[in-house]
Amino acid sequence: MARSVWTGSISFGLVNVPVKAYTAVRDHTVHFNQLEKGTGARIQHRNVSEQTGKEVDRDEIELGYEIRKGRYVRFDRDELDDLRPASTRAIEVSDFVGLADIDPIYFERTYWLAPASDEAKEAYQLLLAAMEEREQAAIGTVVMRNKQYLAAVRPLDGVLAMSTMRFADEVVPRSDIDELPSRRTKVDPKAKELALQIVDSLASDWDPKRYHDTYTEQLKKIIERKDEGKEAVTEEAPSQTAEVVDLMAALRASVDAAKRGRSRAGTAKALAKAAEELADDVAADDREKPKKRAAKKRPAKKRAPAKRAAGRKSA
Repeated sequence: MARSVWTGSISFGLVNVPVKAYTAVRDHTVHFNQLEKGTGARIQHRNVSEQTGKEVDRDEIELGYEIRKGRYVRFDRDELDDLRPASTRAIEVSDFVGLADIDPIYFERTYWLAPASDEAKEAYQLLLAAMEEREQAAIGTVVMRNKQYLAAVRPLDGVLAMSTMRFADEVVPRSDIDELPSRRTKVDPKAKELALQIVDSLASDWDPKRYHDTYTEQLKKIIERKDEGKEAVTEEAPSQTAEVVDLMAALRASVDAAKRGRSRAGTAKALAKAAEELADDVAADDREKPKKRAAKKRPAKKRAPAKRAAGRKSA
């Protein structure tokens, strides 16, 4: 049976909907321990003083915030514990906003919200129906595990879900990244048409079950093989293809592969093959160009004016 991570209520206006929050996501991370080669002993990480090289007891450790190089503002752990906000028992809704207006960059972690009691079911269903009808999310703040979050309560798969969110100043603005394009440039209409064909040919309904964490799956298989005493076999990485120098040719190859109804993996292989062939063709053209120039120059030197005129007449 799932354990709730938070119990509280959704408060908007004079309405109070008691709910319980359950974790809606789980991580794929595979955790490793550090071991000493030969003995297999666990490696311990200890708190060692940088100055004396000796291990320091936890009670002798304080926290410091570096305000400039080598200059710290110091705190005892108890001081920070007193500053942490107490867990709130309500999501105080301040606004209802269009769900489509919230950029995914703000979402952090999602929890399922269930009615906290039988008495709460009617209010829960009423709030769910109203939010589905308007396609809106309730925005408010909540404190969980001594941290305050911006939160969005939204209808999801027939129930209510709460997603913790980043505050605006936690999102890095695009102006801070110098490598991002500063302005839009016009694209070739023909290239855009080909790109639209590729997008349309790969368009499908959203089904998250189609996508897998292939790295974690492969890693677990390797762990099982090594546990059974077998050799850990890994698949060879695909060879790196040459840089595609002709965007139109690459787009046409993509469209052709998509029209043949290949799978995404097959399309990727077809694109890689097309890129290799394209690079070979370009390299071959570069090798042939000097020869073609020389072939044009040699006959021009040998022909006499009279013969050249005759040549034009016969042509």
